[in-house]
Parts: sequence; C-alpha cells; structure tokens
Amino acid sequence: MFYVKALVYFCLVLFHSNYVNSSDFGTTGLIDIPTARMASDGTLITTAAIQSRTNSYAITYQATPWLEGTFRYTGYNDFFFYDRNYEAKLKLWSEDDYLPQVAIGIRDIVGTGFVGAEYVVASKKIDNFDITLGIGWGRLAGKGDFRNPLTFLSDSFEVRDTDFGLGGELSSGAFFRGKEAGLFGGISYQLESLPVSLMLEYNPDQYDADIKNGARKPESPISAAVKWDAAPGLSLTLSRQHNQEWGMQLTAALDTKSLPPKPARRLYLSSIDLESSDLPKGISQSSWYDTFLFDAERSGLLLLEATVDESLHTATIVMGNTAYPVWMDAVDYMVSLADLHLPITVNMINIVIEEEGHRLNTIRMRRPSLNFGKNRQLVEREIRIEPFKPISFVQHRTDFVQKKILLDINLSNRVQLFDPDDPARYQLYAKIGLSMMLPGNWVLGGAIDRDITNNFDESTRQSDSVLTRVRSDVVRYLNEGESGLDSLYVQKRGNLFKDTYFRVFGGVLESMYSGVGGEVVYQPFQSRLAVGLSANWVKQRDYDKTFKHLEYETATAFASAYWASPFYNFDVAVHAGKYLARDVGATLELRRTFDNGWMVGLWATKTNVSAEDFGEGSFDKGLFFKIPFNGFLGTSSRSNYTTRIRPIQRDGGQYLEDFMGRIWWDLRGARYDVFSQSMSRLSR
Repeated sequence: MFYVKALVYFCLVLFHSNYVNSSDFGTTGLIDIPTARMASDGTLITTAAIQSRTNSYAITYQATPWLEGTFRYTGYNDFFFYDRNYEAKLKLWSEDDYLPQVAIGIRDIVGTGFVGAEYVVASKKIDNFDITLGIGWGRLAGKGDFRNPLTFLSDSFEVRDTDFGLGGELSSGAFFRGKEAGLFGGISYQLESLPVSLMLEYNPDQYDADIKNGARKPESPISAAVKWDAAPGLSLTLSRQHNQEWGMQLTAALDTKSLPPKPARRLYLSSIDLESSDLPKGISQSSWYDTFLFDAERSGLLLLEATVDESLHTATIVMGNTAYPVWMDAVDYMVSLADLHLPITVNMINIVIEEEGHRLNTIRMRRPSLNFGKNRQLVEREIRIEPFKPISFVQHRTDFVQKKILLDINLSNRVQLFDPDDPARYQLYAKIGLSMMLPGNWVLGGAIDRDITNNFDESTRQSDSVLTRVRSDVVRYLNEGESGLDSLYVQKRGNLFKDTYFRVFGGVLESMYSGVGGEVVYQPFQSRLAVGLSANWVKQRDYDKTFKHLEYETATAFASAYWASPFYNFDVAVHAGKYLARDVGATLELRRTFDNGWMVGLWATKTNVSAEDFGEGSFDKGLFFKIPFNGFLGTSSRSNYTTRIRPIQRDGGQYLEDFMGRIWWDLRGARYDVFSQSMSRLSR
C-alpha cells in the first residue's frame, strides 16, 4: 500500500523539465552508479526505486549550481533492516569542448556506513552518448582494481573505519580510505526521435554487507536499463540488474526556483464608481479612506492606517499583505489603489510594510499619475526604501477586531516518515482552525483535530530513551490523542523599537506542550545580520489532547544569531541554549528560499547529550520544506505547506518548533535584503 501511495504522490507534484537522470540511490547517475551530471539549480528530485532486493526512496536537492544533496531511506527485503543516510556531491568543474564534467561525492556521510562509498567521477557527452568513468572507494571499490592512490600521501589512508556505532556521526574515518580503490563506469544513449534513453553500467559493488545479512550474491557487475520520459520532469525506468533481478524506478523533478509571474490586476469597478446601494453598510462613498479600504480588501491587501500631513502633499499608508507571495507585487497594487483614492493634493506617497504584526520598511515615491512623460530611469531614482518611522498622528486606522471567531475547516495530515520499523506512519484528519482579533493587537488562535483514518495504532515500537521523553512518545500522542485540542493560545506581535521586533504568547502551544514565552529580534535597517533571544516555560500535556497535563515541566531559553547571505538566497541561523530535555547545546539552520515561496533547508542540533545517551542517530538533524500553494487554484496566495523530515525522533536537542527563532523566518519576505531585490516588479 505504501508503494501505491508513493506513486500517487509523485504523480501529483508539479514537474520540471530540465533535469538529468537519477540513479536508484536518488543522486544524479545511471542505474546504481553516480555520474558527474547535476540538475539545474533549485531542482528538487524525488525517487522511488523498487527491486526484489531493496525498496529505496530518496529526496535530492540541487542546493547550488555546484552542490547536490540527497537524503535516502532504503528497506532491505532479504533481511529486516531499514537504512537512512545522506549523500553529497560537489561539481569540481563543468564540461567544455575538450574536458569532461568532474564531480566528487561522499555516500553515507552521517549514516550507519552500510552503503558507505566515496568517488571522483567524470562524464563526457559525445553526440547522443553520455560516457561516465569514475574511481571509487568503499563499496564502489569492489574487489579493488589498484592500490588506493591516496596511500602515497599517507599510510593512514590504508585503514578504513567500519564501526559507526549508532550512526549519525560524521564518518570521517572512512572517507577515501582503504587499501584499494576501484573503477566504475557506464554509458547512456538518448534515442533521436523518442523520449527514451538506454543505459549500461559497470558497478563493482560486491554487496558484502548485504550478503553477510542473508542477501544473494550478485551474478554480474553489469546492469542495463531503459528510461522513458513520460512527461516533463516525470520518468519511468525499467532495469535488469546484475543479471538476476528486475527493477523499476519512478522519478519526479520539480523546479523550486522560478519566480511566479506577476499576478494580473483584478478587474472590477472601483468603489468610487459603484452605486451607494452596492457598498457594504458603514462604507461612505464620500470618504476616500472608506473607499480605499473597500478596494484594498477586495484585492487581498490590508489597509491598516493612513495619514495625510498638514501640507496635504504627503500621505503615509500602513499596509499588510494576505495574497501576494512577492511583497513588491502587493506594494505595486496598493500604490495603484492609493493613486486612485488619495486626495488630489497628495503628490508623495509613503508605504509602510507590516508583516506578521511587525513594521519594517517604508517605500517613498512620487504619486504614479504625476510621472507621466518621465523616463523609467528617472522614476526609479526617485523611489526610496527607508527605515520604518512611527507615525506621530494617525488620522485613519482600521479596526479589525471582530466579535466573532473565524473558523477555517480543512483536511490535513500528519506523516512520520522513516520509522525504523516502517517507512511511513500517517494520519488523515479534519482540522478546525480558529482565530479572533482581540483588543490591544492580541490574537486568539488555535485548532481542533478530528481523526478520519491513521495507522499509528499499528506501531509497536517502544521508546528506549534514557532521557526525559519530551518527544520520543510522539506515537503515543498521535495514537491516544488522535482527536482533540491541538492548540489554543493568545499572541501579540509588534515593534519594541524601530529595528526591534517582539512576540509574546501563552496557552496550549502545541499537541505536546502548554506554556508561556516570548521572543525578541534586533536587526538594523539594511543589515544582513540579526540577533535574538527567546524563552519559554512549558508543561507537558497529557496524551489525550485535553486540558490535562503530566508532571514534567521545564524552561527553555536561546540566544540566536542570523545571517542573510548575499548569494543563492541562503539564510543561516544559530541558536544556543537549553532544550526541552534540559540538555544544553546549539542548533544550526541553513535554508534556501526563493521568491516564489519555495524553501528547502536542513538543520542539525548537538547538545551535551552523548551519542550513546541520545540513541540511534547520535544527534538531531533533518530537512525543512515549505511548498507554496500560489497558483494551484488559479489565484494568488501566500498559503503554504510546511514540514520537517527527520530520520528518527529522539529526545535530545528538542524545542518548541513554532516558538523558538520564529520571527526572523516570518519576516523574510519583507526584510530589506529580500524586499529590495524585487524593485523591478514595481510598476512606474
């Protein structure tokens, strides 16, 4: 059943056309062996490879034009074993007329070492042929074709570490080591007139570790395959491997980088052109603010405040954005509406950006209708992005406080992937979200869950944690609390000072904890650096998702540092402090976010908990994904699906994931480093 679900999932994604072949290991390659090829920058590739010997699932991301990363989960059918590992491949140089493309890679960097291998590989395209030849260590050395060339540098390269304990530690004692190295290679041929390619490879892997556990010995190092590109970004491969088994692979590639097209202007009559009877009660057609507010809300914008100065020449508008993934698109629309509604005497417009309750930047520009006859370059020079300045006197303010609770009912899911005993645990449930604006800019939020179906009750795995079970009882929570109160809390966000942002909150914070806490972030205007503090006091909830609690309570606190890199849209965060199990350490987060809303990243947490006490995996780590919904239903939207994939859930290095270091990420689209890069989308 899991395989069917995996196939359905892959078929439902948005496919990307510019990618190269993926091996059964998930990395760009032939059948099993890697090649020097890489997908286009920002491509996310998912692979499901099914054979009689193994079932393997992989996620590969082209993090930069020269770096490919893979997370892989493999189940062995000949013996009961599930392996989780990471692979990285670095392009050394690109192909030209004479030289091949060359890459270097490490397979199973922080895993169990079960499939550990390292390689240097070259690929050269000649007409419709793509030829690959590489040198391999570890499992790619096979029986060994020659002495490890690195032993000429040091005798230490003769000894290869094969004891990786609980896994999860950096396997540096094995990298490019061993007495011998070996050759591997292969060739692919793209048919001229059909979306079909043929592959032949030599894979020297002797599968010694598999054989020791009861697997069959491969009859031959030769494997062949035929790949059908069924649709742009979707391929199906049928292979005959080692002259003894058939294999099938389904691969889907997804472009996470491309900027969404600028949304078309919504066509409707402005409120100033409507009859009074067509306007909602309370909207005065004689009030420029009322008509402005009405049109803004119909356009997916929030008009929060507006003021015209004493000279009647400058207007300041505070806006929010509910519909546009690219903030500058929202500003562009708001400026057009301001030009339509503001008093005729106004010639300068200040647009103040408010994101998640925090005010960041101000765009200062001339009223667009006054730019007639000016060239584009002159208009661009007159537009300024300035720091936010509090408005001394607010003439108009929109009161969004409503005497009702807003409900959002939808289907949702929980997925626990890569359980050591099962590839996937899942729950489908109805989620009733609620929100209510309260006086003083407080917000009441929460959610109630109602189970539809799940398979968590099939899990028999018991936690062996020697730490306080702050997270490892998650299956028990999902089993006993399949329906109930997920969260119910109040929160307030805002600016302490011009460049200082805060949030405070309290209540039932998540399915496992209630508590109170707060966060502060300081980021000077135009700076790529920021610092923050966050702290929480929490009490562990009972398993049944009611208001009852267990005895365990603790406080967490973190100091954070953030950096927005000037290249590849990378953001880096480091959090140091005390975690839920009262362990002390630090978390490193690395994320790449695109203007279209896609985000892919990873994190790793190391605390004073030893690898032995932590248990399987040695330390906490995993992957981030944020998938935007923009365009799915033909409308502009800022909604998204966010998830984390962690190889195994343990208790060390755990924190309240939505209540530590959150402000920096929430503000990203409106931060100066991101906001200023989309100025070209502002109409003049």
